[in-house]
Amino acid sequence: MKPKERRAEIASLIGRQGRISVDELALMFGVSAETVRRDLGRLAETGAVQKIHGGAKRARLHAEGSFTERMTESAEAKREIAKKLVQVLEPGDTIFIDTGSTTLICAEEIAAVGRLTVITNSIGIARILGAPELRNAVYLIGGSFSADAGETIGPMAVEQIGEFQADHAILSVAAIDGAVGIMDANFDEARVARAMIERSRHVIVVANAAKFDRMAAFRVCPLDEVDILVSDEAPGPELAAALRTAGVELR
Repeated sequence: MKPKERRAEIASLIGRQGRISVDELALMFGVSAETVRRDLGRLAETGAVQKIHGGAKRARLHAEGSFTERMTESAEAKREIAKKLVQVLEPGDTIFIDTGSTTLICAEEIAAVGRLTVITNSIGIARILGAPELRNAVYLIGGSFSADAGETIGPMAVEQIGEFQADHAILSVAAIDGAVGIMDANFDEARVARAMIERSRHVIVVANAAKFDRMAAFRVCPLDEVDILVSDEAPGPELAAALRTAGVELR
């Protein structure tokens, strides 16, 4: 078994059991205790598990840092995702795109598509895709203003989303789990994402591999409501199987 597959199995096992010791894992997978400790260290870095003395336990729900902090996390992975996303879009498409560090980076690459109709709650994304030379039609959703992420949220934003219909909803997320689905760490952002899903023909989730197999507080949708997952890496075997069952295309 490859290290990546073993770590995915370990994360899934801890998710089901709650906690497990290093010695139990070493015996179960036929590897040394030191190898298990390295695996747990890698999983803890991504938020998949929480290390404890002699083993690991189920991680707490993922909580995100400030938007500025998130812009510096996994920047190369997010740029790779952005380049893959461009291949899905065509000039003339109408897209929802929500606020997120990944979607903001994606907007820089999407600019090359041109002649899009863009509906967003992100001031940064509106500024990028609203440049006159791109010939895009950009609609900035109104609502309560959140300065940290430069976004509009709340009931007014959700209501205005209902006035549009899009080819694609391009969504950033905080967590993806095979059983629960797509999750966000912010209640208002989850509501915006759900509203965009309801008014779109296709749902595209953009998420780096660090978001796989972890949990966040607010469910956005089950996996079977997602059409395409664009990521920098393939998911582990358990999540990959759940995505296949749900009919999600991986990019």
